[in-house]
Amino acid sequence: MDAQGIIDRRRLRRKLGFWRLAAVLALGLAALAAAAASGWRPGAGGVGDRIARVEISGLITEDEDMLDLLEDLKDDRSVRAVIVKVDSPGGTTVGGETLFHAVRALAEVKPVAAEVGTLAASAGYMVAMASDRIVAHHSSIVGSIGVIFQYVDASVLLGRIGVDVNAVKSAPLKAEPSPFAPAAPGAREMIGRLVDNSFAWFVRLVGERRAMSEAEVRTLADGSVFTGEQGLANRLVDALGGEAELRRWFEEERGVPRGLEIVEREPKSDDGRFGFLTGARAALYEMAGLDPKAGDLGQALSRAAGHLDGMVSLWQPPAR
Repeated sequence: MDAQGIIDRRRLRRKLGFWRLAAVLALGLAALAAAAASGWRPGAGGVGDRIARVEISGLITEDEDMLDLLEDLKDDRSVRAVIVKVDSPGGTTVGGETLFHAVRALAEVKPVAAEVGTLAASAGYMVAMASDRIVAHHSSIVGSIGVIFQYVDASVLLGRIGVDVNAVKSAPLKAEPSPFAPAAPGAREMIGRLVDNSFAWFVRLVGERRAMSEAEVRTLADGSVFTGEQGLANRLVDALGGEAELRRWFEEERGVPRGLEIVEREPKSDDGRFGFLTGARAALYEMAGLDPKAGDLGQALSRAAGHLDGMVSLWQPPAR
């Protein structure tokens, strides 16, 4: 090969080297841009790391979709901490219990804090205290530690309209209390034992989670509700504030990287493929004054009427 050919070949190699370096730099810049778009910044943890916020609102019932979401968050390595935002008057005792255990299981894996919105009462407070930190606002409502079992006696009304409901039972307390007749002897005592047992369990739970003696809990467990300030004084909450206080606790006390983005996470719906229909149904429910998050019309009507199966832990403001 002559001298000119050697020179041309070296020039070609230099050009190829330049474009290879440019391609590598372009790929690196693209990766940094993608990381920035996902919320990552230098010193803010791994690429894609974030804090998840889960909202638990309205009447609490057994919610398989929410339980699945909490289980997914436990296994999601990009989620470094979880905020459980509670805005609920309570609900079924079993619904509160299942969510309590799901939040506790999550808290054993990663930091979990509860943010109280307007209200975290009864079963709502039960869910909040499953976290390791409860943050409320000054005017939030917390507490209403207790259990209630309600039933209707419509026998007088049925008698007035000429309806007589008869039953053949294997024992006097079967299906008692019934809405079709006055409660049989011993029915109120039986229900009282159920309520007392669940209430004692609730009191023990508060004592364990809030580091109180049974006597201390029972002074607060007369069904009373408290503001966030009163809840702080009574050790029902840990701090007053909002997102800034939650971040401070995560970063300073639980070692969560600073500046992580907080992202909303919602349960997956069984009919997620039909998003338009789901949205239309929610809009119709909301226009009718029903819960837009209800899964079907029966559930929406049940929530509107306040009817829940089984014992409930639910704050009911007194009628004026």
